[in-house]
Amino acid sequence: MSKQTIAVFGEALVDDFITEQVVGGAPFNVARNLAAFGVATLMVTRIGADKNGASICDEFARFRMSESALQVDEHQATGRVVVERNDGGHRFIILPDQAYDYVQTSPALAALAITQPAVIYYGTMAQRHVQSRATLRAMLEASDAQRYLDLNVREGQVTERIAHESLKLADVVKVNEDELQDLFKWYTHAQPSDMEEACLTLMRSFELKQLIVTLGERGALHFSADGTVTANHECHAPARIVDTVGAGDAFSAVFLFGQSQGWPLPLTMARANAFAGAICGISGAVPADIGFYAPWLDSWQRGAVHPGAAS
Repeated sequence: MSKQTIAVFGEALVDDFITEQVVGGAPFNVARNLAAFGVATLMVTRIGADKNGASICDEFARFRMSESALQVDEHQATGRVVVERNDGGHRFIILPDQAYDYVQTSPALAALAITQPAVIYYGTMAQRHVQSRATLRAMLEASDAQRYLDLNVREGQVTERIAHESLKLADVVKVNEDELQDLFKWYTHAQPSDMEEACLTLMRSFELKQLIVTLGERGALHFSADGTVTANHECHAPARIVDTVGAGDAFSAVFLFGQSQGWPLPLTMARANAFAGAICGISGAVPADIGFYAPWLDSWQRGAVHPGAAS
């Protein structure tokens, strides 16, 4: 496995279903997947000194992740999202003033200086408060690491201004189709009928090196700064879709892992797409059984795209 460290900045929280609490947060999902793949992962986040915070610490231990950039807040509670089930769907209530809103700059920079990561992954949710936003900016300024933005546009949480600033800071951006439409609405005054042309226009506007668009069951597209488009449209939907929570996070984790391993881009896209599909076949964003990862690592080591595929 690569000895390169990947730093992940953002929220580690608990999804509260009232009857059960499940540890989540897109950045923490990515970090746990990376750690399970054997990547040295620096998770930069802040939790409360409470029961939910202890659950997050348990996940750090389960995935053998370093706690050197894990901050504990004696005043603010661990991040929590209340999930209400209604009419077969879910309604998410994202609470304000959570511990992950107050990630302190000095300890984050100290951990960064020691690890010197090759990549800094960040999202937009943890930037809603000025304190965590300032810490992320300081981290990016202090490092020459590749900057990977996993855009997450949530109404009432992420403003267009935060999205714009995040895009200007990024080298690589990953979005889903809905988020891409938000970007088209905000930044392409006349939407081209050709999605590829619109994506390349966005890349030029923000001086991006790479843009990744996930398409659900239809795979994903990768745009390079030189105009090259790499597509993977294989459908890896499981026989029974349990839920799609964490599929995008799984894709990001495999993409970053593949990049660290030096996999060819088409192979990286195929493997990321396949693993994201597999996550849709389990409950939750991250496997409850860490043994879930072993067949995937074995298949990749023998050159296959996924377990059961020919080498």
